[in-house]
Amino acid sequence: MLALLLAASASSDYSFTVAPPASIGPSDARWPSKPSVDGRKTLVGGQVSRFDGAVVDVTSPVHDATTGARAVIGSLAQMTADDATAAANAAAAAWAGGQGVWPQMPLAERIAAIEEVVRELRERREAIVNVLMWEIAKTSKDAAAEFDRTMDFVGKTITTLRELDAQTASWRTVGGVLAWVRRAAIGIMMLLGPYNYPFNETYAVLIPALLMGNCVVMKLPAIGGLAHILTMETFAKVLPPGVVNFVSGSGRATVAPVMRTGLVDALALIGGSKTADAVMREHPAPHRLRTFLQLDAKNVGIVTAGAPLDVAVAQTVVGSTSYNGQRCTAIKLILVHASVAEEFIAKFVPAVAALRAGLPWDDGVAITPLPEPNKPAYLQELVADAVAQGAAVLGGGTLGGALLAPTVVYPVRPGMRLWAEEQFGPVIPIGTYSDDAELAAYFRSAPFGQQAALFVGDAAAAAPLVDLLSSSVGRININTQCGRSPDELPFSARRSSALGTMSVSEALRAFSTETLVAAKDGELNGAVTQALAAQSKFMAPLTEGSDPREL
Repeated sequence: MLALLLAASASSDYSFTVAPPASIGPSDARWPSKPSVDGRKTLVGGQVSRFDGAVVDVTSPVHDATTGARAVIGSLAQMTADDATAAANAAAAAWAGGQGVWPQMPLAERIAAIEEVVRELRERREAIVNVLMWEIAKTSKDAAAEFDRTMDFVGKTITTLRELDAQTASWRTVGGVLAWVRRAAIGIMMLLGPYNYPFNETYAVLIPALLMGNCVVMKLPAIGGLAHILTMETFAKVLPPGVVNFVSGSGRATVAPVMRTGLVDALALIGGSKTADAVMREHPAPHRLRTFLQLDAKNVGIVTAGAPLDVAVAQTVVGSTSYNGQRCTAIKLILVHASVAEEFIAKFVPAVAALRAGLPWDDGVAITPLPEPNKPAYLQELVADAVAQGAAVLGGGTLGGALLAPTVVYPVRPGMRLWAEEQFGPVIPIGTYSDDAELAAYFRSAPFGQQAALFVGDAAAAAPLVDLLSSSVGRININTQCGRSPDELPFSARRSSALGTMSVSEALRAFSTETLVAAKDGELNGAVTQALAAQSKFMAPLTEGSDPREL
């Protein structure tokens, strides 16, 4: 099978087939679901206000059949440096040096407020899910799952916060000192979320930060921002003024000016490492900037000589093509032991070819249009570079429009761009290795270190590779694709892939700092300290609230 595929590829000059754009028009029964989100507004200082400055149309990768252009589904305000600075000042006023209403609010009341945010957002579920389908072409199943998982994440975070607080927020005597430990806010956070999971990954940072008492300036992504526009009124209604402020527009025009104010105490960024470096350089006092970064990844699937190939094929197909490979956790390079490469590829290529492509709301669709207008051209460059250096395209190869068939490229070697660059799309590079020393050499030189998926048939083969990978990546998946869930487990990484760990417990720790109330044990201090817990807002005990699982 592999020999035939390679021969077919080599028998003719390689070229890309241009696919027509995925389009529907007003006559299509699905057209009425097309959203129209008015983003000519801002959320600053607790007020949702009409924005009179420049706006841009937000378009979908689904084309309008009547015009041939990307369908317009909304608009987004293009804020200026002055607008963004006003948002930072609003957050600073809400923080008030730690004396604002939100950071001084008892923890139980902050939890109740976030529970109310969840209840309000659940009423907007269908609109948010629909926007995710149209703007970033996430399938209806995946868009709904993103919203529901986000709400579940909030519930788990609140439950975890209660548990963590119960472990520390009480008086204990240590070495003759009465001690009460509770976590407190850091201050003002700048949050930059991603386009591929604009709701889930943003809220996985935003909600823990808010629960701990921080105030936030949130930069909306240029793609994927409309879902957040639908939440403005909820935050304005439920939270004190200035606790959450939205900024939209060019990152250069908005993010850099906010950082230059020096008001930002914490930076949370989910995106590229180059962007993170550029943003951090803008801060006048980077030594005091708390950073939480989820960045690039080039996760590797390793198929060993004794791997269960059917399992390896099934998991690497899903791991490399789920949401078109537009996940930081996607498998972006498959390294197969040379002894089983032909058999693996003979099974892998037909499995990839069987994936159904179409519009996000079509039943059974696995491959959808790409939301980034420039992504197809970039992927074409990567594949062309590999082909020019001797690789072949084994299936796929349809590049053009926004709907791309998954493209399998083999054999990929060092020196090819696909070997090192994170493609973040439906191009699947496959290479081979002959021994563990080659794998060790790869991971020694790799700039990223998020995850690896290891496919093995027995523990004897797995053990040395687990040891190798344990100092190179944050998660080792055995006979399983790479992934982030469950949210209770740590999601960490090494090198340029992350700084900080994401989970329901670690996010709470990341956006807070331990604060200790201490006193020498004795009769006087004993009486004072016992009364403090009843009178201090910071030390106020948590009362039983609603079950977050029911939100």
